[in-house]
Amino acid sequence: MIKKLPYILFFFTIVVFSQTEQNSISSDKLAFKDGEWLRFKMSYSNFLNAGFSTIEVKEITYKKKEAFHIVGKGKTTGLIGLFFKVRDNYQSYMYKNTLKPFLFIRKINEGGYTKNKEIEFNHESKEAIVKNYKHNTVKRYPISGDIQDMLSSLYYLRNKKLSDLKIGDEFEIKLFFDQEINNFKLRFLGKEIIRTKFGKIKTLKFRPIVQAGRVFKAKESVTVWVTADENKIPIKIKASLAVGSLRADLVSFKGLAHPFNIIFDN
Repeated sequence: MIKKLPYILFFFTIVVFSQTEQNSISSDKLAFKDGEWLRFKMSYSNFLNAGFSTIEVKEITYKKKEAFHIVGKGKTTGLIGLFFKVRDNYQSYMYKNTLKPFLFIRKINEGGYTKNKEIEFNHESKEAIVKNYKHNTVKRYPISGDIQDMLSSLYYLRNKKLSDLKIGDEFEIKLFFDQEINNFKLRFLGKEIIRTKFGKIKTLKFRPIVQAGRVFKAKESVTVWVTADENKIPIKIKASLAVGSLRADLVSFKGLAHPFNIIFDN
């Protein structure tokens, strides 16, 4: 269970929104920009420090096209880190004008269990080319035009218009991960003001519908809070696991594209 913690955090900082049209996107309307950096703290069973995760945005040029390089890192710390060392590195490259991914990198070391994979997305031929450097294999898989990877989906879908959502609305998202396309549902629970280390924040509350049994306690055991501003960043995540519970909180940030709104008491 411990080695699942960084993966769970990455998964739920990403599965926050749902489908939207993949048209050209104006850079001045993006919910993020070059230099954005987010740091999350993970707590196991509400009291044990489990680790930290960071996600950073870098603007680059790829084959004469403007693009974003997203870097996500996760690691265990504290008591858990002493007994089970985790160092995870996820990277996504996506075109700036469409926010479609063209390359995804996954390098992990979880207590000696390692993976080193690279996924190239060819949107013209509609296929994903998976290179497994650990086993020296190359495989091809069919994909749809609206496919995303773990990191690109967060930054693409943060630009979805959320003002028209109604309580109970459900959406789906397609992610290519571990050599297959995964369909995840997400339900909108409404608006909520929560207390954070930064102060009181207006949020939008979501519930991913996940597979019960292997990791999670039930299909509806996860809740995600997203800032109700133009940044739309995940600020709190709670999950009931098969053993214990997991909580992730945004603890620091920089380089946001829009104001981070805090409610000040009179």
